[in-house]
Amino acid sequence: MESLFSKKDQLLRLTQTTLVREMLNRIDWDNQLLCLRGSRGVGKTTLMLQYIKNNYKPGSRDVLYCSLDSIYFSSRTLLDTATEFYRNGGRHLFVDEVHKYKGWSQEIKEIYDTYPDMRVVISGSSLLNILSGDADLSRRCIPYDIQGLSFREFLEFYKDIHIPPVQLKDILRSPESLCASVLEQCQPLPFFQEYLKYGYYPFYLRQKAAYYIIIEQVINYITETELPLMFNMEPAMSRKLKALLGAVANSVPFEVDATKLAALIGAHRTTVVNYLYMLGRAKLLNLLFSENKTVKKLQKPDKVYLENPNLMYALANDSVQIGTVRETFAVNQFSAGHRVEYGKEHGDFRVDGTWTFEVGGEKKGFKQIADIPNSFILADGIEMPYGNKLPLWIIGFMY
Repeated sequence: MESLFSKKDQLLRLTQTTLVREMLNRIDWDNQLLCLRGSRGVGKTTLMLQYIKNNYKPGSRDVLYCSLDSIYFSSRTLLDTATEFYRNGGRHLFVDEVHKYKGWSQEIKEIYDTYPDMRVVISGSSLLNILSGDADLSRRCIPYDIQGLSFREFLEFYKDIHIPPVQLKDILRSPESLCASVLEQCQPLPFFQEYLKYGYYPFYLRQKAAYYIIIEQVINYITETELPLMFNMEPAMSRKLKALLGAVANSVPFEVDATKLAALIGAHRTTVVNYLYMLGRAKLLNLLFSENKTVKKLQKPDKVYLENPNLMYALANDSVQIGTVRETFAVNQFSAGHRVEYGKEHGDFRVDGTWTFEVGGEKKGFKQIADIPNSFILADGIEMPYGNKLPLWIIGFMY
């Protein structure tokens, strides 16, 4: 076990705490069992290490961080490790990459039941389902879904511009005040264009030159390793998954035609719909359904977007469709804490069953949402709101 402590201490020495995400303060770390879920690369491990560094003395043996893809666990069980840790006074256990460990949920349940005064934080793939596996942890575990950086966080991390998050209802009620606060510190439009290309994943600051290469590596890992592992599928199917992602990246926003997609990637229509759900679970796609529609299991989504705009720039063969980039950004930001539906003939999106949004350029008009209550235009290329026409970038301040 000393080797785990040594590795933990080394990781903490390399962890910086000058830039800390707001999410760190929103998590209730005092719960007995927490689960941090998210796509590879969004910063789950960094969140855990920053919390440890900020709350425990260097060299503390009261806290342990370990990753279950470590060779250490090839000959030892998680349960035995937790037992030894507890018997030696340990009370806060952080377990990373749990999805790579067979039977993880059963052992976590055993740890939870056996040591009620030990706090356990687990993290893993966005595919992680605490309801399934060998044990149902839904009544024990508090899940937190971790997204990539918002536009607000991008400004804070990379441009040293600090503005607190604002709830959507407050943005819509008084957009002028938020816009004025931003304009006092910067001209947001050039930064917003940079964010759409490079700002979503926290590793941009360290790996600027290889940013898109690393995104492709993330996609390869998810499609070649995580999805086959979680869904018991042949690794060879990853080629079709990548082809499906490429089709979405190179398309204008479209209503899903599963038959055409099936012909494009050489798969059965039902298989394509299944793949869309897998990629949605993996946080590589966002699947939208029409408003007021009761979603049935494996029902064809009405509209599909890549999960964030940076994926578009990494995957598109030719120049990206700016209209798709704008809508991809809107869906991505709204999805962090809100229910998003495809508006169909009533605007582009319906959010929380309350607000209707149409997304476009600075000349976008109200024709498509005329007479619809609580409707707004999110326009790219403007700095200040004009009535219910708001800057697109303003929704990037919700987290």
